[in-house]
Amino acid sequence: MKFHVNRDVFSEAVSFVVKLLPQRNPQPILAGVLIEASDEGLSLAAFDYEASARTTIEATVDEPGTILVHGRLLSEIASRLPNAPIQIEVGEDDGIVLSCGSARFTLASMPVQEYPAIPEVTGDSGLVPAEEFATAIAQVAFAASRDDVTPVLTGVQLEVAGTELSLVATDRYRVALREVAFDGGTVGGTESTTALVPARTLTEVGKTFAHSGDIQISFSGSGDREIIAFTAGNKTVTSLLIKGNFPPVRRLFPEQTDHYAVVNTADLTEAVRRVALVLDRSAPLRFTFTEDGVSMDASGTEQARATESVDATLAGEDVTLGLNPQYLLEALGAVKSEFARITFTSSDNANKLSPVLITAQTSGGPESFKYLLQPNLLLR
Repeated sequence: MKFHVNRDVFSEAVSFVVKLLPQRNPQPILAGVLIEASDEGLSLAAFDYEASARTTIEATVDEPGTILVHGRLLSEIASRLPNAPIQIEVGEDDGIVLSCGSARFTLASMPVQEYPAIPEVTGDSGLVPAEEFATAIAQVAFAASRDDVTPVLTGVQLEVAGTELSLVATDRYRVALREVAFDGGTVGGTESTTALVPARTLTEVGKTFAHSGDIQISFSGSGDREIIAFTAGNKTVTSLLIKGNFPPVRRLFPEQTDHYAVVNTADLTEAVRRVALVLDRSAPLRFTFTEDGVSMDASGTEQARATESVDATLAGEDVTLGLNPQYLLEALGAVKSEFARITFTSSDNANKLSPVLITAQTSGGPESFKYLLQPNLLLR
């Protein structure tokens, strides 16, 4: 094998395919990047049995062939090379020789025959606007659990119904929901299509494809090897779906009620950040909503205390409740609106705290983003 390629193009391609690889892989072979040189150009791919990334780039191929080389090391080298074309070839001892300007690296090759086959996706597919989809992922993925004890909660549930794609995530204490327009193509019909995608993988998809026009989403496989693929331009990411039943959290969202407060999103965000500085890490922040506004009260260790008030418009009775400040800040950051509406829901169970519903305060039309947060019990 021997080829020449533009440094910036190659560096970006290698960086893309290694992003989804875990920092430490129990199987050394899975730390590799598979590079195939042919008359069509250069194909780079990485796969760890759960997620894969593949891209194709233009290159001058003198001798076609396939090599497997350590991905993160290659990525670090490529990002620091001088501004000159890169030449890569297989050396006499089967080592891989990379030359760029006066820089020369010799890297160990890995056995190509031991590398698993990269998943191919041939199932039903549809299109979603890339920028809107990336925003939706950012608004929802943070609410997924980071605890692997319950794997289904570490994912984001994607559900296609007609011309709408919804994303839902929960960690039992909160639920985030966002809906985006979806060009169903061969997906959908009368039945909904669902896929539970690891939140970490989906987050990388959002960052990578945010400015790619449209993203093609494809559903493929069956049984224990169900996968989803995201394709934009010359890049494709696939992910093995999480097996299990995602909890039916959508039914927790209440019908809109007339008991709510409207507050400036930025003002409340800054106030919560300040007041929460004195709180113990897991302690809730006390909020009191009245017709005069919303006041916050925090008591911490070593007699530290903080209070602050922010203007708000309240419809309904006064309310005092405790909320996790970090969970609230993440919701306010996801609202993407100058004003946020905090709706106080009611429950038939008098002994159970009812969640608050956080949405953007907009005029008309259904809300595309909803965030449900369970209050904390206040001990005083």
